[in-house]
Amino acid sequence: MVVIFGAIIVFASIIVGYLGSSHWEADLWKLWAPYEYLVICGGAFGGMVIMAPWNVLMRLFKGAFATLKGTPYTRQSYDELFQAMYELFMLARKNGMIALEEHVNDPESSAILSKYPNFLANKEGISFLCEGLRPVIDGKVKGEQLHSLLEVQLDTMKREGQQPIDVINKTGDALPGFGIVAAVLGIVLTMGIIDQKITLIGKAVGHALVGTFTGILVAYGFVNPLGNNMALMQSASLDYLRCMAAAMVSFTTGSAPALAMEISRRRVAEAFRCSADEMEELLKAARPK
Repeated sequence: MVVIFGAIIVFASIIVGYLGSSHWEADLWKLWAPYEYLVICGGAFGGMVIMAPWNVLMRLFKGAFATLKGTPYTRQSYDELFQAMYELFMLARKNGMIALEEHVNDPESSAILSKYPNFLANKEGISFLCEGLRPVIDGKVKGEQLHSLLEVQLDTMKREGQQPIDVINKTGDALPGFGIVAAVLGIVLTMGIIDQKITLIGKAVGHALVGTFTGILVAYGFVNPLGNNMALMQSASLDYLRCMAAAMVSFTTGSAPALAMEISRRRVAEAFRCSADEMEELLKAARPK
């Protein structure tokens, strides 16, 4: 919703500024130039299709839609993460890592994870947790090796997540150029009526300039800010997973569950980080009775 609110602010500022600063009669219809919009937006979209394979475009559209819902990583999501991991680690400490097998193999049916619906709904987070713990449970990876394994996975996720962001940023950078293309085409058409009335020529030149205006507006008012929002969303996702990785590595290398949670807590950004006392209360509430 914040993205939509921002788009409304951009539109309102441009339109009100256009209508309010004019010393003559302003007419919004003068900005209506659908074929210029087709040249600019269609050309930019076509360039984007040429630029990236289909799977990257799908991730781009998915990421752009996700910005409308806002980041899922809130204080509550971190609190549930701490409690879920603490319960799992306490179970493993009591009964051995093998006790976690049923929970990581079928997280949807886990008696522990089902207590934390927000965490369970985060498919990426659940997958990362289960894939991280499963090789340790199976005995294929030792705790000391888990850090390298998770870092490789995080690096891959970062690289894949950056691809659609690069595509949308390059598309935004290209939009002013497509605006110039639309303006040049408009001037070409204007030259064909150069012997007509000055009012007709002025209208044609105005339509051509709308192309330049549109390309710049769409680039700097919408597409580039959307790319930056997607980059911040990806950063928030990686921070969440790195917080999880820190806890898993700490626990599997011998730390007590409470210490693993404290290490994880210190990995959280200040805006979402609970205090040490609040963490103690969270763990106390999650502690098996």
